[in-house]
Amino acid sequence: MTIRIVLLAGLLMGSTGFALAAEPIEGNWKTASGETAAIAKCGPAFCVTLKTGKYAGRQIGKMSGQAGTYDGEITDPENDKTYSGSGTVTGNSLKMKGCVLSIFCKSQTWSRL
Repeated sequence: MTIRIVLLAGLLMGSTGFALAAEPIEGNWKTASGETAAIAKCGPAFCVTLKTGKYAGRQIGKMSGQAGTYDGEITDPENDKTYSGSGTVTGNSLKMKGCVLSIFCKSQTWSRL
């Protein structure tokens, strides 16, 4: 009976370790508008910077988190408004969400390049 508990505990710890190591946000992403955004470590957070298009070189977000779930701020470069934001990485997809007052939200899905 104790061997079964030890094995179950080992499996649970191993799967938790795997989940924490999975789903990195760092890398290059194709945005919904077709531009390329780079997400890289900047201090304790991750900065989102456009690499192509009309706003190339502009930082449009900063997020913190791990294991595929990130929170922070995202700026719409078209109108220069900043919103509370979140990002969820699943495989090669990044679902970005921006909200005003946590009520009015828009989301889009980016693809890893």
